[in-house]
Amino acid sequence: PSAPSNLQVTGTTSSTISLSWGASTDNVGVTGYNVYRGSTLVTTVTGTSYDDNGLSASTSYTYTVKAKDAAGNLSAASNSVTGTTQSGGGGGGGNKLLGYFVEWGVYQRNYHVKNIETSGSASKLGYINYAFGNVTNGQCAIGDAYADYDKFYDAASSVDGVSDTWDAGALRGNFNQLRKLKAKHPGLKIIWSFGGWTWSGGFGQAAANPAAFANSCYSLVEDPRWADVFDGIDIDWEYPNACGLSCDTSGAAAFKNLMSALRSRFGSSYLVTAAITADGTSGGKIDAADYGGASQYVNWYNVMTYDYFGAWAAQGPTAPHSPLNSYTGIPIAGFYSDAAIQKLKSKGVPSSKLLLGIGFYGRGWTGVTQSAPGGTATGPAPGTYEQGIEDYKVLKNSCPSTGTVAGTAYAKCGSNWWSYDTPSTIAGKMSYSKNQGLGGAFFWELTGDTSNGELITAMKNGLG
Repeated sequence: PSAPSNLQVTGTTSSTISLSWGASTDNVGVTGYNVYRGSTLVTTVTGTSYDDNGLSASTSYTYTVKAKDAAGNLSAASNSVTGTTQSGGGGGGGNKLLGYFVEWGVYQRNYHVKNIETSGSASKLGYINYAFGNVTNGQCAIGDAYADYDKFYDAASSVDGVSDTWDAGALRGNFNQLRKLKAKHPGLKIIWSFGGWTWSGGFGQAAANPAAFANSCYSLVEDPRWADVFDGIDIDWEYPNACGLSCDTSGAAAFKNLMSALRSRFGSSYLVTAAITADGTSGGKIDAADYGGASQYVNWYNVMTYDYFGAWAAQGPTAPHSPLNSYTGIPIAGFYSDAAIQKLKSKGVPSSKLLLGIGFYGRGWTGVTQSAPGGTATGPAPGTYEQGIEDYKVLKNSCPSTGTVAGTAYAKCGSNWWSYDTPSTIAGKMSYSKNQGLGGAFFWELTGDTSNGELITAMKNGLG
C-alpha cells in the first residue's frame, strides 16, 4: 500500500491526542492502519482517524501510521507528528449539547418550539435534532406534513410573537417556528433526523442504493421552502445489520456505505451525524455494523445510552434503564454506557465524535416489593402516554428518587419502581463525558424536562 498522507493532530485533552490522516491506496485493498506511538504499535483501525487515550497530562507523544492490505503487506510510514496533551484538570472533553425535538410533541404533549425558548433551553442548546423524517421506498420522506410545515401558529403561540400567514408559499408549522428560534439564537444549529424506532424499516432498501438515498435526502432537506432551517442531517437507523422493530440483513458494510454517500452528497460543511446503538455486549449490535469505518464520514455519533432495561421484561428484574457503569446484579453484562463507549473507541471511533445519551424520562415496573434494584415485578408501571415510561417532570414529584445505582437514580413508590436521571446523576454523567474526552452529550427529548429546564441546565453546567 501507499504510505498514509498528511498525518495530523486534530485535537488534544489532558489524556487524549486525536489523529487523522489521508487514505492509502493499494492494488489488493487497504484493510486497516497501524497507529504507532514512538515505535510501539498502539492499535489497528479501519478508518482514517484515531483517539489515543489514557495519556499523561502535559506530555509530548510522537506518532506515525502505516497502512496494511489484505495480503498482510505494510506500507512505508506516514509523516511523523508530535502532539502534546493539555495540563491536567477537567479532562478536557467537548461541550456539545444536543436535544431532540419531536414533531408529535405539538399534539397531546402540547409542547411547541416556543417552549424551547420560554423554558430557557434554547440559550443552552447548541444543536436540536428534529425527529423524525420517514424513510420509505429507499428515500427520505416527510414525517408529518401538518406538524412540519402547515400548522398555524398565532402571535401568542409563536416564538417571536408574530402570527403565521396563509399567504401562498408561506412556511408555517414547526419549520417556521424553528426558523424564528434560529433568528433569536444565531449560533443554534438544527439537524433533521430520519428514521427512529418506528421508521427504521426503510433503511434496508435505502442501503441497496446509497447514492439515490442520499440524493433524495438532499432534495428534501434542502427544499427551497425550508433550506435555511436545517444545518445537517442525522440518521437514526435502529439497527444496521441487526434487529429493532424489524430485522435488517443488509450486511456489516451497509451503514458505512450509507454514511459515505450522505457525506459525499451534502459536502464537508454540512453536519452529518447518526444516532447509534449502545449495545456493549460481545457480538452485539455495535459489532454488527462498521461503526468505526463509518465514523470518518460523520461529525459525531449520538450513542443511545438509555433503554437498556425496562418493563418489556414484565417480571423484571428491576434495573436502571440508563446505567453508566456495571454493577453487581446487572441483568445483562455489557448493557451499560461505559461498555458501549469503550467498545466504540476500540473500533477506532474518536472520543470527540461520541456524545453520551441522557433520557429525560424514567422506565418502571409495578407489582414490586423490593426497593433495591433486582426485584421481581408483575408488569409495566402506569404512564401518562404509554405503560412503563414516564417523563422526569412527572416522576420528580410523583415518585422522588430514593437511591442511586450505576450512576443513575431509582425510586419505589407503593408497588411501582422507577429509574431515571436527576440533576445530580446528570452531573456525574457529564463529568464522565469530560473525563473520557467525549464530544459532549445529548438527550431524548425536550418534552420530558420541567418547564424551567432543570435537566438541560444540569447538562449545560456539567459540560461547561
